[in-house]
Amino acid sequence: MIRRGLGLNALCGGRTLARNLSAVVMPPSNHSSKPYKGPDFEKVKKIKQDNLVPCLLTYYRKPLLIHEGKMQWLFDHEGKRYLDMFGGIVTVSVGHCHPKVNEAAISQMNQLWHTTNIYLHPKIHEYAEKLASKFPGDLKVFYFVNSGSEANDLALFMARAHTHNSEVVSLRNGYHGMSPYIMGITALSTWKYNVNTGGGIHHTMNPDVYRGPWGGSRCRDSPIQTTRECTCSPEACEASERYYEQLQDVFRYSLPSGHVGAFIAESIQGVGGTVQFPKGYLKKAYELVKSNGGVCIADEVQTGFGRTGEHFWGFEMHGVTPDIVTMAKGMGNGFPMAGVVTTPAIAQSLAAALHFNTFGGNPVASAVGKAVLEVIEEEGLQQNCEVVGTHLLKGLSQLRDEFGEVVGDVRGKGLMIGVELVADAQARTPIASSHFLDVWEDCKDMGVLLGRGGLHGNVLRIKPPMCITMADADFTIDVLRRAISNHLQKKRKNLS
Repeated sequence: MIRRGLGLNALCGGRTLARNLSAVVMPPSNHSSKPYKGPDFEKVKKIKQDNLVPCLLTYYRKPLLIHEGKMQWLFDHEGKRYLDMFGGIVTVSVGHCHPKVNEAAISQMNQLWHTTNIYLHPKIHEYAEKLASKFPGDLKVFYFVNSGSEANDLALFMARAHTHNSEVVSLRNGYHGMSPYIMGITALSTWKYNVNTGGGIHHTMNPDVYRGPWGGSRCRDSPIQTTRECTCSPEACEASERYYEQLQDVFRYSLPSGHVGAFIAESIQGVGGTVQFPKGYLKKAYELVKSNGGVCIADEVQTGFGRTGEHFWGFEMHGVTPDIVTMAKGMGNGFPMAGVVTTPAIAQSLAAALHFNTFGGNPVASAVGKAVLEVIEEEGLQQNCEVVGTHLLKGLSQLRDEFGEVVGDVRGKGLMIGVELVADAQARTPIASSHFLDVWEDCKDMGVLLGRGGLHGNVLRIKPPMCITMADADFTIDVLRRAISNHLQKKRKNLS
């Protein structure tokens, strides 16, 4: 394995790296992929070019053709094995093709695929009852849909119908989906089109303690803090107060007489680059919203189902109880399913007219969702997220210390992790895209698949299946260390 302790500080003048970096060793797997029998690589590329919309971008300079998955592993058409540290965009929660989840789907498909909710069928009721046991308070009434965008779309509509207020506040840098109705509350310019996506939407300053004007080394609820200094105390986060004042200004100046329909926020921002809010911010924001007649929506599409480790839902780390919670992705371990949960009083707002989702809560989806919950419990995956995730975060923070001029920030909780790469540590200048791609591609070639996020596309997103092991975490750290070292060697060679 690669030895720790090598970083940019080993480079000075005309000197080269002081240590020879040995080959990284991938943890073993007892699964071998079946021979690939689909269209060849070039044919697949041609079909994509001719028959799929161009916005469906693929990762990497040389794209992967994946044809099989097993737990935390993916296999390409040539049989090469990869450690999936992105989980199908934070979607594969309990492992690719988990046997219990597969069996639940197959068994239900052999009995009843679909009937919709015009008839009673047992699976949706069994699932709703089990899922309700995971929520606090009056969050007991579910509406099942098919994707996170649909869930957030419905949550926003439900909030407006209940409060009779159309004004909605979301955070800059937040991502909530791509449906035309919900695209307006997504506040990342790279995900927005030049079309009207709805009125009554206001974006407040993102409380980012790494990139924002306030915050530092005492502000996050995380094993790893940013290296920025701050004057916050354990009892009071000054950065939280400053960002909260910005939210108050939105209420003062932008909302009609202070009234608001809804406030929506992720518990940890996902697509935006795994951004964590300062301690206490979300609690104060919720109080402000509720005091002005609004409801609070927690977007748990990426942070739910135990991924953050300490809690089953991300909002619990903030000490708040939302009025509406949206969920998707890990809910079905890759099966297309999503949902909204709310209180009986808010749910009643949809009874004013007919509202129906053809596939939401169908028998197969409900069987899959129930099996996912059972696997999380039986295999202790929430606890695994906390233990392995903390170990991984601490290892990545060592990389930040070793390669401080490239690794600007490490953040997250459980297995919801981001590593921000920079060109200038002091100015926090995002690393050039070509240099990011060098590191990213190198990790892929060594067998580790990582996500990419942040407004500037400079954050490595690490959100693997929740079944990964300590050995997988160490392998990821070693591969990333090697990739960064290779990048620095190349950079130094170009400068000499």
